[in-house]
Amino acid sequence: MPLITLFSSPKPFTNPHIAMIQRNAIQSWTLLPDVEVILLGEENGLAEAAKELGVKHLPNVKRNESGTPLISSMLQLTREHGTGELLCIINADMILMPDFVEAARVCRSRLQRDNFVALSQRWDYDITTPLEFADGWESELRESVRKQNQLHRPAGSDFFLFPRYCYQDIPDFAIGRAGWDNWMIYKARTEKYSVIDCTPAIMIVHQNHDYAHLPNAKPHYDHPESAVNTQLAGGHAAIRYTILDSTHQLTAGGKLSRPKMNSARFLRKVELFLRAILFFLPENQIENIVRPKRWQKRIKKFFKS
Repeated sequence: MPLITLFSSPKPFTNPHIAMIQRNAIQSWTLLPDVEVILLGEENGLAEAAKELGVKHLPNVKRNESGTPLISSMLQLTREHGTGELLCIINADMILMPDFVEAARVCRSRLQRDNFVALSQRWDYDITTPLEFADGWESELRESVRKQNQLHRPAGSDFFLFPRYCYQDIPDFAIGRAGWDNWMIYKARTEKYSVIDCTPAIMIVHQNHDYAHLPNAKPHYDHPESAVNTQLAGGHAAIRYTILDSTHQLTAGGKLSRPKMNSARFLRKVELFLRAILFFLPENQIENIVRPKRWQKRIKKFFKS
């Protein structure tokens, strides 16, 4: 039995750049120890890529009216066909290295009797050619990624690692649209899971791309399906959760500790406090009052006027 079942629903392999970065990512997963990989969906080129890369392919994923795969169905199929002790939903453009598996082992061993979810900030990276997975590729990639120095902000999560019995009741979120990832953290906090920020311990690499694969080339958060995800999540308050809401942090030395307070975490705590005491207001008014970015815009506007 593998430790981890990685599962993902890749985009079609018709765009050459998307196809290249997805192959880079999936091949990096196949090189990990103690891991199995499942690709879900019927997108163009997916079955062929799965066969080429030697991973399991499950085509019969339920979809919404727009044809977008549903995360609830992805997870159900993975539970039925995957054998890993831990499950990990991950975007198909993310390159992983062995530190990912080591972090999973630490989380499992330290939290044997607890529900938990592990996540981290990603490193954004420009890549235009297929990776050569020769000896030393990991150290070369790490050095190049650090030179570009694009650690993504805490909002937006590209993987969630958790014991297979967690997340039994996920709504029918559309994959690849906004909101569902924030809900995963909200759900974990609501259910008293340990939410582990692994950013100091691992490097996950997001290969940058445009949104040409989406209707009208709009970013995912501008699509109607993202609004549906928000409704399914229970409203904007549930999709405001980010890595700043983690309960633990995994250090490079493998130690689990409470996250250190910083300005971003402090503002997030203020936001949660305000949401709690202003619950009686309409949602749009609450959003205007409590969100730190809107405070900052108002302050800038005040000083300019």
